[in-house]
Amino acid sequence: MNGNRLVLVILVAVLAGLQYALWLGPGNLVETWRMHQAVEAQRAENERLAARNAALAAEVVDLKEGLEAVEERARSELGMVKPGEVFYQVVEQPGGQ
Repeated sequence: MNGNRLVLVILVAVLAGLQYALWLGPGNLVETWRMHQAVEAQRAENERLAARNAALAAEVVDLKEGLEAVEERARSELGMVKPGEVFYQVVEQPGGQ
């Protein structure tokens, strides 16, 4: 009987040690769950940035190859006009009249 009790005590001690490692030790379940959440958040951020980079890359290609985009930007941002065109600027009076 004494040998069975010793085996039982050893098994309970091993089980307690494994439970400690599972819940409180390094790499425990809570830490693993938090790390998983951080990985998912980073993955979402990476997808958002990849979409932004793709849009910027498409704009760069358009600016390098297409003169229409350059002309559109020059007109809208710099107020440039083509030779022979007349630029009209409508200015509203204060008071909305």
